[in-house]
Amino acid sequence: MEVIYNDYLISDDKSKINTEAVIAFLTRSYWANTRPPERTIRAIENSYCIGVSYGDQQVGFARVVTDWATFFYLCDVYVDEEHRGKGIGKKLVQSVMNVAELEGLTGLLGTKDAHGLYEKYGFVRDSERFMRRPPQWTMHSK
Repeated sequence: MEVIYNDYLISDDKSKINTEAVIAFLTRSYWANTRPPERTIRAIENSYCIGVSYGDQQVGFARVVTDWATFFYLCDVYVDEEHRGKGIGKKLVQSVMNVAELEGLTGLLGTKDAHGLYEKYGFVRDSERFMRRPPQWTMHSK
């Protein structure tokens, strides 16, 4: 999938994703700032990803974890600060929601500040139903 939006390329071609740029942004985010870079690399390798490029710059990203049958989790969605306010985030989320294989699947995501964006694409707030388990470390994982 490739979509041109203004001068931005939105693509699911993983070879076009600059993992260093994704890691650089995520280390500044509130949701992944403690995630080791090697885990982000592994997450990208094992997920469906969509990147946003402006020329040769990686300026946006979204990652989907799914079984492609019943469920998907949308995560690590961002647009660089200097490219916000141009509709790129909306176009990025719309591109994810237009992936035919995700149609009919239950979607989940977490956000502190972008509820309005996701509500436009069918997500509803459901804080009473979902639970999360933070990473647990054992002797085996150190």
